[in-house]
Amino acid sequence: LAAYRFERFRRFDAGLPRLVLPGGGAAEQGVRLAEAVWTARDLINLPANELGPGELLEAIAALGQRHGAEVRRIHGEELLAKGFPLVHAVGRAAARQPGLIDLTWGDPRHPKVTLVGKGVCFDTGGLDIKPSSNMLLMKKDMGGAAVLTGLASAIMAGAMPVRLRLIVPAVENSISGSAFRPGDILRSRKGLTVEIGNTDAEGRLILADALALADEEECDLLLDASTLTGAARVAVGPDLPAMFTPDEALAAELLQGGLDAGEPLWRLPLHAPYRRMIESSVADLNNAGQSPFAGAITAALFLQSFVTRTQRWAHLDLFAWNPESRPGRPKGGEATGLQALHAAIARRYRP
Repeated sequence: LAAYRFERFRRFDAGLPRLVLPGGGAAEQGVRLAEAVWTARDLINLPANELGPGELLEAIAALGQRHGAEVRRIHGEELLAKGFPLVHAVGRAAARQPGLIDLTWGDPRHPKVTLVGKGVCFDTGGLDIKPSSNMLLMKKDMGGAAVLTGLASAIMAGAMPVRLRLIVPAVENSISGSAFRPGDILRSRKGLTVEIGNTDAEGRLILADALALADEEECDLLLDASTLTGAARVAVGPDLPAMFTPDEALAAELLQGGLDAGEPLWRLPLHAPYRRMIESSVADLNNAGQSPFAGAITAALFLQSFVTRTQRWAHLDLFAWNPESRPGRPKGGEATGLQALHAAIARRYRP
């Protein structure tokens, strides 16, 4: 992991140490995980002019095709016809079309594991525009999609005995005459209506439609990951993904996976009384609410509203970036939480 360099636009001449690995399954798994982390880092480090929604979905499709996965893609106006109105609303103002990819792999008889990643390739904040300082790292707002794409690659390469599904809605949250507005009321795939309190709370909107799709079939495990809130970073900093789940047993499994991988997760509460903070007088939900408190929790509660069938669901709010270089963690895009999730899934579904 320390040997990683992002060399798309600049070459690094300094030689790097290389590990000489022994044979065997442990070494092979280590290489698979390193490659998965590199995949995620590369996607996050790409600037938005090189990685828009189409390029992100194409990268995921190419990965799936290498492993013999089935891939379905939906683009542009087709999102409305196929029932993804929130994804379309967030992405319609951009010059590059929004889209969604639905990848499936593995034996249908195996336990179903579904991953849903936020793919906002750049986030201006929309009409509630971000200040310039807050926009500098917004190329990484597709970090959740990148991390789960890397995780999916490790699962497929390791032939894990699961029926894998990866769903990624991909958009650019831009500003134009067709941008969605504060005060708009949008209908979601699940049928719930959402009042737009802030156009900069867009990630939970596209995840809502994707989670609703995932929840339409029974799956044994449903995980979503996203660079969702600044509140989570204030609470636990850049290293620790904030983890939310209503399932105590699943919480224990994921936390143990973090310990096993040396990549801890930190559980925050799904405190149901805070749902009043995202209530609306004119719709079922408000995507942001008026309260300045508990932003990571209210975002998680918003997402929970779209998962009503699946029992084992967890949401990770992560940073996907190293602000400084440390051993094994070069400055830049990071696959935060990938190894923890892989360890937990491998333990749960070991042959």
